[in-house]
Amino acid sequence: MILQRFAFIVLCALLPAAIVLAESAPDYRLQAASRDGIGKIYMGREISHVMGHRGAGWLERSRRLYEEQPNRVVQEMALAPDAEVADIGAGTGYFSFRLAAQVPDGQVFAVDIQPEMLERMRQRMRREGIANLTLVLGNENDPRLAPTSIDAVLLVDAYHEFAYPWEMMQAIVTALRPGGKVFLVEYRGEDARVPIKPLHKMTEAQARREMAAVGLVHLETRDFLPSQHFMIFKKPAEG
Repeated sequence: MILQRFAFIVLCALLPAAIVLAESAPDYRLQAASRDGIGKIYMGREISHVMGHRGAGWLERSRRLYEEQPNRVVQEMALAPDAEVADIGAGTGYFSFRLAAQVPDGQVFAVDIQPEMLERMRQRMRREGIANLTLVLGNENDPRLAPTSIDAVLLVDAYHEFAYPWEMMQAIVTALRPGGKVFLVEYRGEDARVPIKPLHKMTEAQARREMAAVGLVHLETRDFLPSQHFMIFKKPAEG
């Protein structure tokens, strides 16, 4: 009887922690994979395949200048010259190098999980003598950025490919300074006219639900891009 009573007391003590853990755990389930997905469902959305380094040419296509307006995207971020910025899922550095030019007194952290992508950027950095760009080899659930070190994070057509979106965004939020911003750019899932595979698009409503799950606050969505949402989220300031 004494042993049973002790076990009951321990269980009651652990119950609140278990409830918190359950509420914060990622909502994943598995199903048969579709043609463009990995069969992993998060908050009702199937996660898409990752574009590999062999698709680097697509990231550097000439028409991307007017299709995605990268210079306008960087301008709309309104970064301070000394800002610390992370480009997550940087790929070939299509946005990373533009960000580096925008923050001459700051630092850009180009994060990717593919060493081949980082090597492409490294070669260009050497050719052009770029010193304020740091290459970071992340993994599927951690961008490997120092806590409270980043002012802004840019995610362009990458978030929908995260195999562990909840864990990855938790790590990103940890890396952000209080008041730091996440700029999320995704092809508009609401618009059937956008000629992108469905799993490589996101609706604004879905994106807002997933960002709210890690504590990010939606500030606004600017639809100045031809086919993409430009969504701005903020990490609440301490206190």
